[in-house]
Amino acid sequence: MPSDSRLLAMLIDGDNAQPKLLDKVLVEAAKYGVVTTRRLYGDWTTPNMSGWKDSLHTHSIQPMQQFRYTTGKNATDSALIIDAMDLLHDGTVGGFCIVSSDSDYTRLAMRIREQGLFVMGVGEQKTPKAFVNACEVFVYTENLAPKGRGKGSTNSVPSTAWVETVTRAIEVSADEEGWALLSAIGLNARKLESDFDSRSYEHKNLSQLIKSEPNRFETKGSGGSIRARLKP
Repeated sequence: MPSDSRLLAMLIDGDNAQPKLLDKVLVEAAKYGVVTTRRLYGDWTTPNMSGWKDSLHTHSIQPMQQFRYTTGKNATDSALIIDAMDLLHDGTVGGFCIVSSDSDYTRLAMRIREQGLFVMGVGEQKTPKAFVNACEVFVYTENLAPKGRGKGSTNSVPSTAWVETVTRAIEVSADEEGWALLSAIGLNARKLESDFDSRSYEHKNLSQLIKSEPNRFETKGSGGSIRARLKP
């Protein structure tokens, strides 16, 4: 299904997400579909959920109450998973955006993808790789935060750690002369690494990232027709 017509359900774990970044999360999700279902899970009787209240009306989000019946246990996970499975079987959406850094949603993401639906995850860089890899696309919130605030916008991986991923993406996307459209490179890079993101390496987009290594790659074209290949 084309991403611009895909209907998405955004399910937010209020215990594992940041309300100040919600507008940016919605913009990011819009790259992959139309967010028609918006639900925020948590125990609204607790003080830690107070920061979300302004976001409910601003972004048309439905609050989902889940009481904590046992101290130390997080019932939010179970409520979100149950609702996700209901939506999956209803067939009303073509994909999901799960906003959390919790590895408890790993099996949920896997189950949704087994059904042939798109799964996007949004969470902090501390998110366990199991959940990251279970998603088709995973976006780190550090890449959505304004530079110079909080943790910043980059991760702790070496600056050239992306080279191997992009090289492989070019190889599987290239024509007979070795050139590959930038859009195809980005798509295949995400298939290889669900959390691949130029912003993790201090570059605004893939074009800038590739051009930062002129000894490895070369580019041609402009706009939507930019192509890249491995340096001969």
